[in-house]
Amino acid sequence: MSTLQEALDRIEASAEGSGIGAFFDYDGTLIDGFSAGAYFMDRLQRRDMARREILDVIRMARKGDLSEAEFGEVIGKGVLEWVGRSESEMRALWRRLFSERIGTTLFPETWKLVRAHQRKGHTVVIASSATPYQIEPLAEEYGIEHIVCTQPKVREGRLTGGIEGKPPWGSGKAQAVAKFAAAHGISLEQSFGYANGNEDIPFLQSLGKPAAVQPKPILSELATKENWPILTFERRNRGPAKSMARTVGAYAAMGTTFLAGLGYARATGNNRRAVDFVTAVSSEAALAVLGVEVHVVGEEHLWAHRPCVFIINHQSKFDMFLMMYLVRRGFSGVAKKEAANVPGFGTFMKMAEMAFLDRSNTTRAIDALKPAVDLLKRGLSIVMAPEGTRSWTPRVGKFKKGAFHMAMQAGVPVVPVVIRNAGEIMGRNDQTMRSGRIEVVVLPAISVRGWRAKDIDARVEDVRQMFVDTLEQWPEGAA
Repeated sequence: MSTLQEALDRIEASAEGSGIGAFFDYDGTLIDGFSAGAYFMDRLQRRDMARREILDVIRMARKGDLSEAEFGEVIGKGVLEWVGRSESEMRALWRRLFSERIGTTLFPETWKLVRAHQRKGHTVVIASSATPYQIEPLAEEYGIEHIVCTQPKVREGRLTGGIEGKPPWGSGKAQAVAKFAAAHGISLEQSFGYANGNEDIPFLQSLGKPAAVQPKPILSELATKENWPILTFERRNRGPAKSMARTVGAYAAMGTTFLAGLGYARATGNNRRAVDFVTAVSSEAALAVLGVEVHVVGEEHLWAHRPCVFIINHQSKFDMFLMMYLVRRGFSGVAKKEAANVPGFGTFMKMAEMAFLDRSNTTRAIDALKPAVDLLKRGLSIVMAPEGTRSWTPRVGKFKKGAFHMAMQAGVPVVPVVIRNAGEIMGRNDQTMRSGRIEVVVLPAISVRGWRAKDIDARVEDVRQMFVDTLEQWPEGAA
């Protein structure tokens, strides 16, 4: 059994350059489970599967490992179901499934392996028997350019119901990878491979540096015999029972603290002190119940320049707990106008003087920021995520300019808060929070005085690059 750090060290010790490949299986390796399962579950819920097809799926699932001939039959039937569909329809279908179902199953550990290979300049490839439509959303999210997969036949933009050549399954995957390596000048002897299935054994044996990830029994036995690294990760497609219990406990702790704060506010009329009590005590209690340890570098920057606009990289709902813990008092945030009507939490947001923004008001975007600017001028800080949405991976998305316009109008600085590992505690669409360690670097305040409208795009990109650089080169002593 190997640790993730040992696998990362092995990559770091390898040579640089595109002549070394890093070949990743998709189902069961990059994601927890099988993307086809998301497709069938979606069809079942939409009542779009005939009884005979359901029985076929159950029969194949019970059978377990398939021969190459049996897999060819399965993939052939699957592609036949898509006959007549356009490629744009197929890509739209799988992007929706990725967003609704598959994205929550990404292994953060294999994302770290991918990034380690990319930093070394290796040629990173997803090698899978799945179709390109299934794989492309993840490949784009991870910045992976190359895909070796089952290619459906396409004529005039529509699927014909057949496939091109032999699917990359069993020996077929080993052959497809060898063909790709020859075409791209890649040394198989120096290349890395990651896979989970028994059918992947020929593929892994064809590479100089194989690793078994979440391996099935036969692959695990072979990996042990051959002294290959064996990597096992916590499951992502369902939260562990202990994590579910801790999540319930964390919400209960927050709810109890909120009720106490609400009682205090009604008794004294001091809403701000009640909110500060709730944010500090409830976040402390929630993190303790969850078993989450927080390590902060640059903590002094959380206090040195208030009021300010705190900006964070945003990967999950857990960020709310974390920022309450870090900032503790004298702050608020922004939310869409509709959030004010959410039972319970809407009441707390109103107490916290949350700036509710009307997104339907498109006449002047800057005017819509006025409620938040007014809070800053009154001495409260604002917490914002300039990406505007949660991300599937730690990759930093494009920054919107609202937070910076707020700071410019209010005459306050921007304080970057760079968060690492939040997605491992709670993924983008997860409902369960896990225990673990969160690492935070708070960068020095950035003055926006003198920023001009014509330069703001470049200035914002410079700030975004600070997040990228910090995540890529985590400060010494912060880990």
